[in-house]
Amino acid sequence: MRNSSQIWDFVEARKEPLIALSDAVWAVPELNFGEFRSVALHGATLESEGFRVTRDVAGLPTAIMGEAGEGGPVIAILGEYDALPGLSQQAGATEPCPLPGDGNGHACGHNLLGSASLLAATAVKNWLAATGTPGRVRYYGCPAEEGGAGKGFMVRAGVFDDVDAAISWHPFCFATVFPPSALANVRLDFTFTGRAAHAAAAPHLGRSALDAAELMNIGVNYLREHMLPSSRIHYAYQDAGGVAPNVVQARTVIRYTVRAAELEDMLALADRVRQVAEGAAMMTETTVTCAVVSGMANLLGNPPLEAAMQANLERLGPPPFDAADQAFARQMQATFSEQDIVTAFRQVGLPVDRTTALCDRILPYPTPGGAVTLGSTDVGDVSWTVPTVQALGATCAIGTALHSWQMTAQGTSALAHKGMVHVAKIMAATATDLLSDAGLLDRAKQDHAAKLRQRPYVSPMPPEVQPPIA
Repeated sequence: MRNSSQIWDFVEARKEPLIALSDAVWAVPELNFGEFRSVALHGATLESEGFRVTRDVAGLPTAIMGEAGEGGPVIAILGEYDALPGLSQQAGATEPCPLPGDGNGHACGHNLLGSASLLAATAVKNWLAATGTPGRVRYYGCPAEEGGAGKGFMVRAGVFDDVDAAISWHPFCFATVFPPSALANVRLDFTFTGRAAHAAAAPHLGRSALDAAELMNIGVNYLREHMLPSSRIHYAYQDAGGVAPNVVQARTVIRYTVRAAELEDMLALADRVRQVAEGAAMMTETTVTCAVVSGMANLLGNPPLEAAMQANLERLGPPPFDAADQAFARQMQATFSEQDIVTAFRQVGLPVDRTTALCDRILPYPTPGGAVTLGSTDVGDVSWTVPTVQALGATCAIGTALHSWQMTAQGTSALAHKGMVHVAKIMAATATDLLSDAGLLDRAKQDHAAKLRQRPYVSPMPPEVQPPIA
């Protein structure tokens, strides 16, 4: 804790190149395992900042690692840079303005996520050199968080086996510790195979794969009544069988995402979904195969690390937003529904305040609203491998929905940059706490080991599942 003001100075000293990196990554949004331009930008920045760089980490062409320091504990700071399909948006626009081109967009703020993490790692590197403290900091650029489970493949390859603790963060509209409440998930592709036929002349000869998929959806909808309230099931057609209604569709592929708060509950629910698919195939005299695409574990909390990070948040205070940031945030809020804003406040246990557009406080931890569940993340798999802590950084107007055009629109704004630098200071200070306080690291490791003795880690991905490298 005594290192806080010093490490914050190191962050300030290197913030401009990393802000530029976040904007550059925003401008070249790339999807799962195809983040070639983004990883090249991160690699060039790592080299210019003096890191020892390893490319193609875990055999993934868009994974990278930069290391600095000697001896001592190894602290990992995790970054991401993948985008989402169909959510491109003109920067700063306060109405939907999709950009021409591939249509991808940084609607989850991963351009900021990776850049802030690299900024934090750079500051820790410079602090290690200036103070002569033994220890190593590693920046891991991780691909395919948006459903691709890049970190899960990296865990499986053993790239975190010699790491002592890991730190990360995620963009949000409030600043606090990220509660360990993300859902375990698995993505499953169901391929139904039937028999094509003329839909008018010989419908009795056809066996519709599309019918099977629709019956599966109906069965899963009935299943929703009989699963835990915290569980989630979603689906999207990958191949609906063609565009000709006068042909009985012989092949349909539908992707399901199954989520639950605990890994074992998710795996059990996924088995029930598989049984529904088999029943649909039986009813339509089709066949069905199921392939795991990816999977992520739930987050494993670490109270000693969470307390250390919260202490740094309280010491630093909220991001230094100014009047111009407030005005832009109010413009963005005008595009939200009332429910968007109400949900944002209620999610963290705060009374709804329509006059507040940006985070103006550090939330207590745990937040008064309890767990803040933000879907799923492959940081969960890392958290079962090494003691892990994350922050939530305030980089957008209160009420901004993740995976929305409004999130993309704010991704290069001054307020996003300020929130990014703010959370980089929090991660860097937490890392230096770990490097200078052996007792903190020991407590974090003991807590982690105790949890694993109760429930060992089980990867949600079978060994045969391989990343779909672009």
